[in-house]
Amino acid sequence: MNKQTFSLQPFPCTESFAHLKITSNISRNANQITISYNLGGDLKEIAIAPKSNAPSRKHELWEDTCFEFFLGIKDSQRYWEFNLSPAGHWNVYRFDGYRQGMQEETAFEKLPFNIQNQGDGLALALNVDLDKIVSAKQKIEVAITTVINYRDGEITYWALTHKGAEADFHLRDSFIVEL
Repeated sequence: MNKQTFSLQPFPCTESFAHLKITSNISRNANQITISYNLGGDLKEIAIAPKSNAPSRKHELWEDTCFEFFLGIKDSQRYWEFNLSPAGHWNVYRFDGYRQGMQEETAFEKLPFNIQNQGDGLALALNVDLDKIVSAKQKIEVAITTVINYRDGEITYWALTHKGAEADFHLRDSFIVEL
């Protein structure tokens, strides 16, 4: 097992978001990925959808507060985008190359994950078997990201690194975690 811990940074990195902290852990055991996010700080300004009684696959979750990760096969252009809403909704998209050929990934019929509202924070954890999309022998590269939507309409983009002039989670140079 290869467990790694990170702190996400807002884009642009020059603004101060000292009242928020987003950390993440990721590990791969065989072909099982475990990823967790912890959003801490003053959450009263953040628009967080209430937990749904019937979580389902939904589109455009990134328009609201959403935890995401991007997973690519090393030395391949193909990658996947995983979207996880604090409400429990989810989606997975497959791309053939940079923002090319976007399709809903039908290999996943459900993506159950745990969400805990902790008063001064929010925790999300997911275990997912990648056998349906990649071989356990293939090296993967991951970008860990989060979109934070504030009640006043402001949106901030958080990632391990920001390689572009604008916030762009799809840039393959940002897939810096190797598992």
